[in-house]
Amino acid sequence: MRILIIEDEKKTAAFLQQGLSENGFVVDVTDSGMDGIFLVGSYSFDLIILDVGLPDIDGWQVLETLRK
Repeated sequence: MRILIIEDEKKTAAFLQQGLSENGFVVDVTDSGMDGIFLVGSYSFDLIILDVGLPDIDGWQVLETLRK
């Protein structure tokens, strides 16, 4: 299972990545909503963990873009 974490808080992202990786998941992390949109267009993810308070575009805008 491949998981994408879109989270700008470094400690939170690292904590999630470590825990999920230790349990056998493939985890990609980005701190940018725009990069997250790019990654979703480039790779197939089974799950996306999305922060709504991102610095470039908020998580709601990311979600709206991905749903299109």
